[in-house]
Amino acid sequence: MLSTQEPRKRTVHIDVASRGDDAVEVLRALGHPTRLEILEYIGDQHVASGQIARDLKLPVSTATMHIAILEKAGLIETEMRSASRGLQKLCVRTYDEIVIGLPRKREAFLGLVMTMPVGGFSDFRVEPTCGLASATGLIGLVDDPASFYEPDRIAAQLLWFGVGHVEYRFPNRLPPSARLTAVQVTAEVCSEAPDYDANWPSDIGVTINDTNLGEWTSPGDFGETRGRLTPDWWTGGTMYGLLKRWRVGPSGTSIDGLDLSSVTVDDLGIRTGEPIRLRFSVRPDAAHVGGLNLFGREFGNYPQDIELRLEYEPASR
Repeated sequence: MLSTQEPRKRTVHIDVASRGDDAVEVLRALGHPTRLEILEYIGDQHVASGQIARDLKLPVSTATMHIAILEKAGLIETEMRSASRGLQKLCVRTYDEIVIGLPRKREAFLGLVMTMPVGGFSDFRVEPTCGLASATGLIGLVDDPASFYEPDRIAAQLLWFGVGHVEYRFPNRLPPSARLTAVQVTAEVCSEAPDYDANWPSDIGVTINDTNLGEWTSPGDFGETRGRLTPDWWTGGTMYGLLKRWRVGPSGTSIDGLDLSSVTVDDLGIRTGEPIRLRFSVRPDAAHVGGLNLFGREFGNYPQDIELRLEYEPASR
């Protein structure tokens, strides 16, 4: 159903390098002045396609073509509603703000990329509100921490909690004698509010091997529009998160390229033969205790699980 909530600032982050064809389709849709005029006209309204054509003085066929392109790119949603004479197509704008991540020059690097499903945690401690969901339904009971022990938890594509942590163990596959130069963690996350609230800050912490990389304050819990991958059975609450990248290098830690802390890759204590422990947490004594939602490849806006990337230099000869 089209959202009837009060107008909110709806933001999507599009990484041109990783989104591929989807990103190109969005950019193409935005590359025509008539389509920009349609987006400006719709604003926060629910507008019939016929009214768009009339008010913008466009032939109906032209308006229909541009609306179809915008809908295919995910920039508007449409729905057929009953009218005094048959049916009419209502249009609503999906986003108010689009943040474009431009591709960078690809540099040759030696590295390993490992992914982990959000249900693949090895340890947890959570407090309600909490729960897990797969692509087809809920896992266990909502607001029951014992559901995080369910055998089906490995199929989770979304998990959430108010306070606590989930921890994942990745194998250390670095070649013998290789020197680790950087570690990067990528995940789709957001706050966890009752139902949802785009203005619900939460301090989300990430640790590697018990070393705290620093906390990032999520601005809110996003549910005003359906996530591109969120399954149809999920009818309310959180719909998508923000794709965030924590990177630990030789001189410190950043998040999305912005300085986060002074923690360096040498501080992580990554050793041959020992697992790499990655933890997402919300502290009970944080400045903003707003919970956490963690998304898998079949929920939200980004088709990926939790990703851990290890970069290294080969052993010297």
